[in-house]
Amino acid sequence: MSRIAPLDPPYASDVQQHFDRIMRGKPPLVLFRMMAGHPRAWEKFRGASLLDRGPLSLREREIVIDRTCALNSCEYEWGVHVTAFGAAAKLSEEQVHATVHGNANAECWSPVEQVLIAAVDALHARATLDDAEFAALSAHYDDDQVLEIILLCGFYRTVSYLANALALPLEATAARFPK
Repeated sequence: MSRIAPLDPPYASDVQQHFDRIMRGKPPLVLFRMMAGHPRAWEKFRGASLLDRGPLSLREREIVIDRTCALNSCEYEWGVHVTAFGAAAKLSEEQVHATVHGNANAECWSPVEQVLIAAVDALHARATLDDAEFAALSAHYDDDQVLEIILLCGFYRTVSYLANALALPLEATAARFPK
């Protein structure tokens, strides 16, 4: 059971509209139901505006999110993303496994993806990129994309804090960390 209770249906019409837009007809996630019960937190959460596609490809976005969640031991959000977007992002079983257990140089990643994962790892470990890491990332991504990568890492670290600290129950249909 979550440490802060999520909303139960029926939802207020404005909350239902947000759920419909985000979930596209699927039932809202426990995370969203919990946040929506606290209007200020819900507004700030949605205000991050990182629940859209942004300037990265779906694959790049999911690599950043999955790796960030895995590094933060957030099986809840990792599983939601792998289940919802892993196939569309064309992540192989080996790559999904590597988001949790691999390193940035794992052979299942392209050289550009290795640079992306190394940046995620550096941001997680040190909350910064050194000059070489920033140069490597900038060699493949424009400024808008670099900013998006950094923002996604920070946002999904926050999501990981929320899911882990509030002991959100794993979504029944979501993937589990590979052994």
